[in-house]
Amino acid sequence: MYLEILALGLIVFFIMNYTGRISTNRFISDNQVYFKKLKEDDWDFYVKAKYGENADADALFNKRLRNGLIAIVVVIFFFITDLNYIYILCALLAGFAMFKLDYINIKSYYKKHLHEIDILLPYYLKGLEILIQHYTVPVALAKSIEDAPEIFKSGLKQLVEQINAGDSSIEPYMQFARDYPVRDSMRMMRLLYRLSLGRQERKQEQLVTFSKTISNLQLKARETKYKERLEKMEGKTMSMLVTTGLGVMILLVLAVMMMINI
Repeated sequence: MYLEILALGLIVFFIMNYTGRISTNRFISDNQVYFKKLKEDDWDFYVKAKYGENADADALFNKRLRNGLIAIVVVIFFFITDLNYIYILCALLAGFAMFKLDYINIKSYYKKHLHEIDILLPYYLKGLEILIQHYTVPVALAKSIEDAPEIFKSGLKQLVEQINAGDSSIEPYMQFARDYPVRDSMRMMRLLYRLSLGRQERKQEQLVTFSKTISNLQLKARETKYKERLEKMEGKTMSMLVTTGLGVMILLVLAVMMMINI
């Protein structure tokens, strides 16, 4: 009985939604001011880190809201014949869990790709170092965005915007380091900030320090890539040996069984 009511209710709901008699999109749009309060501060950053600079973070957020509302409706229909405050609370919790699911997934994706960021950052900084030799740090940062790895572009644009808005403190640089919390990112951003403050006569000396630090990071990145490649080869070799060993053992067992039967 429950399944029939649930199926009928869902069919009616989707038909009315399809024909426009009710609209989850319009409901979300009309209450956008309230729903925006549910939006995480770092949602836009994670979306751009995964899907690129052209990704529509607001559209994806609205999709999360719609999925959450649909989950609430489904749970309510499931308990419609015996609805009470407990089941309504369960429906709200289910909707909130569905709403949070995409955020958890996209944040998890970013965390998994911190290793990739760790490898890419030294090479990006090397290109930035070349630009700094000819331009001021803010100009070099702005010019580096176009050729930067996709995952850095959102953070770099935010960094440049804050600097251009008149923020001459270290905070924009530290925010970038917090957004990309990989090996030595904090130290590199502090060096970059000091370089932006340095006088022209000290620029060459500071660039030498900056360059040496980048070279060390590149060396660590190469060592990491070599170690990963070696571990991958060792894993494949071990798998091949285990497979070969099991094959030989099976053949020996079969041979022994055939001899016993004879």
